[in-house]
Amino acid sequence: MILTAAVSGCAVGPNFNPPAVPDVNGYVPGKLASPAPERDGPRVAGQHFVTGEDVSARWWAAFKSRPLNELVRQSVDHNPNLQAAEAAIKLARYNAQAQRGLFFPQVTGNSTSADFLIANPGQVPPIPTTGPQSQYTLVTNQLAVSFVPDIWGGNSRAVESLDAVTEQQLFQLEAAYLSLTSNVVTAAIQEASLRGQLEATRRIIAIERNLLEILKRQFNAGQAAKADMLAQEAALAQAEELLPPLEKQLAQQRNLLTALAGQLSANEIVEKFDLAHLRLPANLPVSLPGKLVDQRPDVRAAEANMHAASALVGVAIAARLPNIVLTANGGSAAYNFAQSFAPGTGFYSLAASTTAPIFDGFTLYNKQKAAEAALEQSEAQYRAIVITAFQNVADALRALQTDARAVQASVRAEVTAKASLDIVQQQLSAGQVNQLAVLNAQQTYLAAAVIRVQSEANRLSDTAALFMALGGAWPTNCTTPDWRQCAMGEPPNVIRAADAK
Repeated sequence: MILTAAVSGCAVGPNFNPPAVPDVNGYVPGKLASPAPERDGPRVAGQHFVTGEDVSARWWAAFKSRPLNELVRQSVDHNPNLQAAEAAIKLARYNAQAQRGLFFPQVTGNSTSADFLIANPGQVPPIPTTGPQSQYTLVTNQLAVSFVPDIWGGNSRAVESLDAVTEQQLFQLEAAYLSLTSNVVTAAIQEASLRGQLEATRRIIAIERNLLEILKRQFNAGQAAKADMLAQEAALAQAEELLPPLEKQLAQQRNLLTALAGQLSANEIVEKFDLAHLRLPANLPVSLPGKLVDQRPDVRAAEANMHAASALVGVAIAARLPNIVLTANGGSAAYNFAQSFAPGTGFYSLAASTTAPIFDGFTLYNKQKAAEAALEQSEAQYRAIVITAFQNVADALRALQTDARAVQASVRAEVTAKASLDIVQQQLSAGQVNQLAVLNAQQTYLAAAVIRVQSEANRLSDTAALFMALGGAWPTNCTTPDWRQCAMGEPPNVIRAADAK
């Protein structure tokens, strides 16, 4: 890396400079306010934004769930997408090393044996021949050396581009790691939400069955109409219809978590999740905008892509300039292999040639323009990714600011609906209420209970989304092949590959 940087200083083409950090102080207009529930509402867990604090490397541990920590570890160890990203780094690194080989002379050797037939051997002394025709063998051993000086820095720029591609693949690994850990956490929260919805639905079904039994007793006693009993049976059936879709979603969610852990669906994971065992993180770090640009792997990958495109402009310019090729050939020739090493059989040649494109139908010119257009494209893509990154953070912050009030409202609605249903149930037992009021109370409580579960799950998911939007946290001293232990919190014993070049 140091050699490449030194040589590229005099290479043709633009020298790459990292883009400037966006000149903003925050992600949303005005001062960032922490999530605040209403003071006169039900008590819900609070959260607080900590501006300027970095995200923890093991951010998912903030949910205080041992099964979640274990599942994340399994996923990082066995997910094939991460393994593919590691292989992509090796591929890019070997391509860069192969390009570096052109800084050195290229040496090839060959040994040939050719048979010749002489029609008039008397005219070709000193070959010993007999008769009007003779056949002889000529053995040639040859060593060829060629070298193309990198006078315009074209190869240096090519190496620079491939090094940037290697760095880009490293950031792609970080992005795959962040995406995987975020998907595992989000999928676990969704499983917990589905279990909560199933529990709420089963609770409602139990209540509706109890109400149906009351109506049946009243009907048998002549105190209730058959229509009311049938209406309650229909309401019970409708509630029971909600169970199979939820059970199907839960089963599919288990399959998703198993796949994220790198396992086949038949080998289902043992970890199970419910909302009661997922703690809502109280303190939420909000990295500074400059830190975001330096931490988001997709932004860093886009920057590396710009670097690669910038270097390719220099490669295209160098291809349009005159070039020098130095060649040397040496060897020996004799009439058999043993004699080819005897004194007096050697030969050598030295040559230098200069080539320059004169007219190629503007092919090289258009290739340079294409490389410059690719650089413009990568710059625009970088800006778009930065804008999206800031939008992701802003969306997560806004969601969290409203989630507290949404949970509070859903809790109030569930408590109120349950109290109303209890009153209606008592009135039904006393024969003081009609069936329509019973059905309305049941439906209201069912909807409120499910919405309360979904609201709590949304708040957990939006918290995970904030960690992901901020780029997670990849320790700066992590590298392959032991990056897993480092990223999961174990001390590394080597420095990061990108910093070692």
